[in-house]
Amino acid sequence: MRHFLWTRGRSFHFAFAGWWYVIRTQQNAWIHAVVSIAVVLVALWLGLSTIEWALILIAITMVWTAEFLNTALEAVVDLASPEQHQLAKTCKDVGAAAVLIASGSSVLIGLLILGPPLWQRFQTTLAP
Repeated sequence: MRHFLWTRGRSFHFAFAGWWYVIRTQQNAWIHAVVSIAVVLVALWLGLSTIEWALILIAITMVWTAEFLNTALEAVVDLASPEQHQLAKTCKDVGAAAVLIASGSSVLIGLLILGPPLWQRFQTTLAP
């Protein structure tokens, strides 16, 4: 049992080291962090339902997962092909496209879920 706990602890350590690497080295991760925090704060302010929260959290997680996988893919490509190569470029471009797709769909999900109640709040606040 002690060995099991030790290996699980090491796994978490490695996972957090990877997380810290992404935050430390990827400029887009900071954009994702700011947007994620802003969306969570707006969602709290609007008092979303459980289902709406689930969809928002799935969208946020989808973007972060794509960013993490893209960073891992870039590192592997750099390791395997330190020199310029068209296939290496293609791999990196496809990874970046995955992040773009995840981000774009998350924006749409955010607009669908947060847009109507946010618009209603603004209308109520601005109404004479």
